[in-house]
Amino acid sequence: MSGCLKSAIPYQREALLFKQPFCCTFTTNMILQMDYYKIEIDISPFEEWVRDLLTAQLSDSGFEGFTETEAGLEAYIPVESYDEKIFKEILTIYENGFRIHVEKELIKDRNWNEEWEKNYFKPLVIADECLVRAPFHKEYPPCRYEIVIEPNMAFGTGNHETTSMMLECVLSEDMTGKKVLDMGCGTGILGILASMKGAASVTAIDIDTRSVSGTEENASLNGVDNLKVLKGDASVLGKEKYDVILANIHKNVLVEDTGTYSRNLTKGGKIFMSGFYAEDLEDIKNAAEQHGLQLAGVNEKNRWIMAVFQS
Repeated sequence: MSGCLKSAIPYQREALLFKQPFCCTFTTNMILQMDYYKIEIDISPFEEWVRDLLTAQLSDSGFEGFTETEAGLEAYIPVESYDEKIFKEILTIYENGFRIHVEKELIKDRNWNEEWEKNYFKPLVIADECLVRAPFHKEYPPCRYEIVIEPNMAFGTGNHETTSMMLECVLSEDMTGKKVLDMGCGTGILGILASMKGAASVTAIDIDTRSVSGTEENASLNGVDNLKVLKGDASVLGKEKYDVILANIHKNVLVEDTGTYSRNLTKGGKIFMSGFYAEDLEDIKNAAEQHGLQLAGVNEKNRWIMAVFQS
């Protein structure tokens, strides 16, 4: 597990966070134009954990992009998806211990692919081995593995702590000849890297139709032809067995679906889980142990956890 403990080194770190696991994706060569609200949220006194929790809650309420600020965050949501009542209910949770200042701005339709190119998605190097970039990037360092991801607002470009830790573990794991499952695949980045490292086959699953199409497009863009994408949740797994399962999803989904993962794992196989905080590890561990899985390693980055379980 030592290879999983390397740090992700940004070639040019960007500040955009991504929702997990369900989000709006921009398909290849698509110019998406729609009206968005940009909502600036200042937290006083500022606490990073509050920003993280707030980001997760807003992402479950239709918000599609987040930019970190010194005092909090900027959150982006399509005008048609915005619900003022739900937004205020979320903020109410923090009223006792924090002062929350909000400013809302309407951003008229624009070419969001161009916005990404100019402001957000920068080349990223993981563990000195894997480069993640967009097709429009012209300057980037050479790496052993190079993954090209279309600019989008999907979770899974490597910038978020959970994705970077999962990428590190894929890099450190021998994938040669193995059957791999990527649950909550987002952009498909984990499955794509597993394929590049010699996996015999990869199955990627997400409940969001646009993530499914985005993963298919990214696999094609990277010349990966042994990756199959399914729309759905753990219920679509059937009886097929996997040597490696990659699950970067919300804690509640992980706890609920761990039994299914264990049944679909080969003897001696490994499950890499992320998408939850340090304080949630005990719940994840308990759920895993109930289904015969043993904790084999843990990594932490900014309170986010990546845990490995083995059958």
